[in-house]
Amino acid sequence: MTPHAILFLAGLLAALAALAYILTARDETGSPLLAAMLAAGFGAFTAVTIVSEGVMPVWLNHTSNLWGVQVWWDLLFSLGTACFFVVPRARAQGMAVPLWLLFVAATASIGLLAMVARLFWLEKRPASAA
Repeated sequence: MTPHAILFLAGLLAALAALAYILTARDETGSPLLAAMLAAGFGAFTAVTIVSEGVMPVWLNHTSNLWGVQVWWDLLFSLGTACFFVVPRARAQGMAVPLWLLFVAATASIGLLAMVARLFWLEKRPASAA
């Protein structure tokens, strides 16, 4: 099995574990630490990928064939849907939503995970601290 196939399967297993956790968890607010760690970890993996392979493969991956475009649109739909649910809560916590959305637009899941980490942290504060 190639290293890329291993990374692919590791991502699938991690996503399935996350979905199982979400299905069984009863917390009203997610973990800010977990979201921050995911943002940092994925940011680090992305940095290694950019240093190793550059940025142009992103363009090539998403413009070479219909599957590439489909994956690009899937990313855009996923980010849009996540923002649809996250932004009202972020506004309610007083977050600078336009700046966060610029960060999300520039970094996709990395920015979204960081935004969610901040949102969860703000939501878990005691009412007296808000």
